[in-house]
Amino acid sequence: MADDDHGVSAGAIIVAFLGGATLGAVAALLLAPQPGSETREQLRGYARRTDEQMRDFAEKAGETFDKTVVKGRDFVKNKKSVLGEAFETGREAMRRERKRFTSETSE
Repeated sequence: MADDDHGVSAGAIIVAFLGGATLGAVAALLLAPQPGSETREQLRGYARRTDEQMRDFAEKAGETFDKTVVKGRDFVKNKKSVLGEAFETGREAMRRERKRFTSETSE
């Protein structure tokens, strides 16, 4: 199930959830029978909480991005080293075989 995300990121899901929750709260406030001043105060509270949640989400997303970049650099550095070693091993094997082939053909 985790692999079946249809190209939707976790961030998009969280943003959609927060947006839906905010719209639902606004609709509930507008449809609930109470004085306008109370409704406005509740809307301000929801707006503040949503702002805080979005800032927290952005901060966590930035931290996750930074960690991913570091892991990616380490991965590339490691693979570059492994590929370099494999290339040198192949080059050395080719030299040995060329030398063996030329010594066999000259005999």
